[in-house]
Amino acid sequence: MRKSKVFLLLLILVCLSITTPAFSEIKTSTNSEGFVKISDIIPEVIQEIRYFSTYNFVGARIDGYNAPIAYMTKEGVTALRKASEDFKRQGYVIKIYDAYRPQQGVNHFKRWAKDLSDTKMKSTFYPNIDKTKLFKLGFIASRSGHSRGSTIDMTLVNIKTGKEIDMGGVFDFFGEISHHDTKQITAKQKANRKILKDTMTKYGFRPYSNEWWHYTLNNEPYEETYFDFPVE
Repeated sequence: MRKSKVFLLLLILVCLSITTPAFSEIKTSTNSEGFVKISDIIPEVIQEIRYFSTYNFVGARIDGYNAPIAYMTKEGVTALRKASEDFKRQGYVIKIYDAYRPQQGVNHFKRWAKDLSDTKMKSTFYPNIDKTKLFKLGFIASRSGHSRGSTIDMTLVNIKTGKEIDMGGVFDFFGEISHHDTKQITAKQKANRKILKDTMTKYGFRPYSNEWWHYTLNNEPYEETYFDFPVE
């Protein structure tokens, strides 16, 4: 009787070890079927994909970015198109810095953040922050909503002038001025950020408090999957 109880306990433990994933395990996929090129759905969109270039906080082209193209889930683009139409009525067009981000790109950021000797872009993107604090302050992460495919980094361009509107801070600047609640910007710059925020939230996106340019679809279709197909 005692042996049978011990055997049953061992059987339960074995089953749990097989069916319960490790806490740190990431569900990844290379299936791109649920994604589309944003420009195919919103032709007027402007794309300045910074991670395909060397003008970013790393100072090099990021792994997985083989072309300057913005991808997004079909659900994300559908909502973004509605926002785009609203922005056009207000006199603006969307400019995209980043959208879907391969997990290999996130891994590239992680390696860079741990290499404390590489600070060549510090004066441009994080002049007042110690590189050792980038994880703690939320500017670098092991996982990114971008890799789930329904997050976008963006700003607005005035249709008449062809110039970006003044947001009081630049994309990917690591500092307090990038926060939505910063006191370091003017009333006009705050109003410009509000135009972006109000319209994006109206169409189902939520902001990230640390980055004025960052928005994620509330009802994203892949909440637990991090994709890793290349941008090409």
